[in-house]
Amino acid sequence: MAHEIIMPKAGIDMTEGQIVKWLKKEGDTVTQGEIILEIMTDKTSMELEAEASGVLLKILRHDGDTVPVTEIIGYIGQEGEEIAPQEPEEEASAEEEDAVDKSMTRLEDNYNVIVIGGGPAGYVAAIRAAQHGAKVAIVEKKEFGGTCLNLGCIPTKAYLKSGEIIEGMEMAASRGIVFESTKYKIDMPKVVQHKNSVVKKLTSGVEALLRSNKVDIFKGVAKINKNKDVVVDGSTVIKGDKIILAGGSKVSRINIPGIDNPNVLTSDDLLALEVLPETLAVIGGGVIGIEMAQAFEALGTKITVIEMMDRIIPSVDNEASELLTKLLKKKGVKIMTSTKITELADKKGKVEVKTENGESIVADKVLISIGRLPDMEGMGDIKFEMDRGRIKVDKYMETSVKGIYAPGDVNAIKMLAHVAFRMGEVAADNAVKGNHRELKLHSAPSVVYTHPEVAMVGLTEEEAREKYDVRIGRFDFAANGRAMASGDNVGFVKVIADSKYGEILGIHIVGPAAAEIIQQASLLMEMEITVDEVIKTIYGHPTYSEALFEACADVLGEAVHIIKRQK
Repeated sequence: MAHEIIMPKAGIDMTEGQIVKWLKKEGDTVTQGEIILEIMTDKTSMELEAEASGVLLKILRHDGDTVPVTEIIGYIGQEGEEIAPQEPEEEASAEEEDAVDKSMTRLEDNYNVIVIGGGPAGYVAAIRAAQHGAKVAIVEKKEFGGTCLNLGCIPTKAYLKSGEIIEGMEMAASRGIVFESTKYKIDMPKVVQHKNSVVKKLTSGVEALLRSNKVDIFKGVAKINKNKDVVVDGSTVIKGDKIILAGGSKVSRINIPGIDNPNVLTSDDLLALEVLPETLAVIGGGVIGIEMAQAFEALGTKITVIEMMDRIIPSVDNEASELLTKLLKKKGVKIMTSTKITELADKKGKVEVKTENGESIVADKVLISIGRLPDMEGMGDIKFEMDRGRIKVDKYMETSVKGIYAPGDVNAIKMLAHVAFRMGEVAADNAVKGNHRELKLHSAPSVVYTHPEVAMVGLTEEEAREKYDVRIGRFDFAANGRAMASGDNVGFVKVIADSKYGEILGIHIVGPAAAEIIQQASLLMEMEITVDEVIKTIYGHPTYSEALFEACADVLGEAVHIIKRQK
């Protein structure tokens, strides 16, 4: 008789588990004690062993399925063995069927908070509200984690790390590490598989966090009706006291001839390619475009970046943009600024990018990377006060419709995952406890995960000079011991401070560990610590962070490790 494989009850509170991955497929031979699948509970991930030897006859529940404990998910038996059919359930009466139909069109439970969207703002808001003791429901139409986890921050970092490994191999000889052969090839399907596995683990982790906080999860497209109820997939109605609309964002597209060419891709499409393009034209030199450009350049693609503004990543300090441009060009990336696209034309299976100045670029693929737009699908029948295509919110994250909050990309104040985390917290605090917590973003950092990394917090030098009398401190990583020893000494730290009080107005970093050092900079600004106070602290040596200390000291003219400027 075939042996049942069931979803185990791994703890007293466990009610269900999610199948992360079957390690065997139907027809494979299995041995008792052999690990056959991975599952995720609300607390941890675990591996399930076969309790019998034989053949995996049938898989009933598949990767990604969430299954109640003790439910049968598969069978092990002898080859050719038939599986005994399950006893049929008794046919429901007309009255029972009617009751089921009603339950499918209305959920009678009243929630304190309903969250629409499972991205950074949404899932954090749901967990935060639950931590306050609220009864919470969350609705997600795709995968938890939002754009950052599924299609942005995390996937691109997986690709960029591959590029760092390649660069490390190339510089090994200069450090006395000599390979017998430095030849390598890119297995693009495996690159994509690795990226997908990282994403899968994290999305499963988000769902586990929600379940552990007793948040009820609904899958489907949610919209708010005129009664301020949340309707899922046009049928299930969820009633609640407050709504947090965290619909996130979607890819922005430009209306130019040829945009529908199948070789014109969004960032979502590009990250799914299993064949590495020989050439890639990137339209848009913002954060996403430049990160993608460097990731694919490192893998071996020839890149052209086309930007309409006069420099790449216009949001960062001008000096940082200039240095990054120089380094990318040194790697062979062609950068065209102040350039407007007029047409995308098919050219024998490739794409010809035509520009306003008459120049054209032919590439295998074209990436449209001109930013993202708020996803307004969840608005439904509600009319909010809008501001240039975004939902307008106050300092409490509340919209013009009382009781509905809109944190994250839907308000487009600052479309960053870590800012969305904070907005979600603020929205949840206020939704549950009344409007008392305000959003503050002056110390929120921004990071571009290129190599070297670029990070900033506060004002740029240009912005600061418009408002204040400023002093500038700067320290190059070329003089930093840790950076020199690591062979990663390109870049600088720039500190912008008010001349009168020494208040730090902005910090800009290009170089190794910039994404980590900027957290120190953010803390300094949040705590309103002056440059005079910074240099009273002792930084560890040798560290990359010493560059921040030296730049603060340079504001005061007291940096020790800078060659004294001759007057």
